[in-house]
Amino acid sequence: MGRKKKEPRDYPTGQLLNFARDSYLERTSRPVYAILFLLPFLIFYEIGTSLINTDLLTRYQLRVVAFVWIQDALLHLGTSSRFAWVAPPLVVVVILVGLQVASKKQWYFCFSDYLPMLLECVLLAVPLIVLSLLSNSPSTRPDHLNRPQSMQPPAQVQMAASTRIVSPEQIMAALGQQEAAHPKVHSLLANVVTGVGAGIYEELVFRLILICALMVLFQDVIGLSHQNAIALSVLMSAALFSAHHHIIWIDGRLARSAPFNWTEFGFRTIAGIYFALLFAIRGFGITAGTHAFYDILATLINAIFFDY
Repeated sequence: MGRKKKEPRDYPTGQLLNFARDSYLERTSRPVYAILFLLPFLIFYEIGTSLINTDLLTRYQLRVVAFVWIQDALLHLGTSSRFAWVAPPLVVVVILVGLQVASKKQWYFCFSDYLPMLLECVLLAVPLIVLSLLSNSPSTRPDHLNRPQSMQPPAQVQMAASTRIVSPEQIMAALGQQEAAHPKVHSLLANVVTGVGAGIYEELVFRLILICALMVLFQDVIGLSHQNAIALSVLMSAALFSAHHHIIWIDGRLARSAPFNWTEFGFRTIAGIYFALLFAIRGFGITAGTHAFYDILATLINAIFFDY
């Protein structure tokens, strides 16, 4: 008898887990899904940055720091400043298109998957919200960080800012002036917009780019085993992601973005590991969406329940 040809049951996705072909989990892990899923987020961030934060952002050109890093990289490559200012969303799309081509996966998109993806991102953000509330309780914070009836900012600098025009001290002074001069809802919307941008661009830099670069370094250059390379890449990217919220590198110099304490650093490191595992299992789109919704939910919870 001839050997019966084995029917393939799984479709290799390039993620940590291989999901059944054309299942929801397989489809939504494709790079093309990340492009179309995150497109409204990119548009919202660009429009929101221009309109909601008009007074502050027009004057000081504040942006999520990871966004500014992409701008600076484009400038170093020789692009014009005007192109570098508008190009970061295009960089996200181009990288994801390249990954989609390399993956040789199908290109179709089921619009009926969009709402479940949104719900999945919200649900995946909940564990970090719970951990944030627990780790930032008054009993676990140093005395100088206690704020009555207030939760610490989420694992993302609430107004991560470029220092291309002014110093960090001037920016923080401007932020204080804005909070005094404008209604609280203005600051709330500004934080939501910034959180969406952080979700996309921080995941692009610290997960999609940095983890891949560290894997090449540890596995291909140094020669570590695949498992050890993965573990070191995840831990190092998570630690750098956390440190980035305290000390930032911008315009060729270091600047302090938030006072350091071990509780916040530990929480953000755990969050970085969580996002890395999510990236390995569910792909870039769900990971960036989860990060964005964490920032949004944390901002709303602070505003509604803690008057922060």
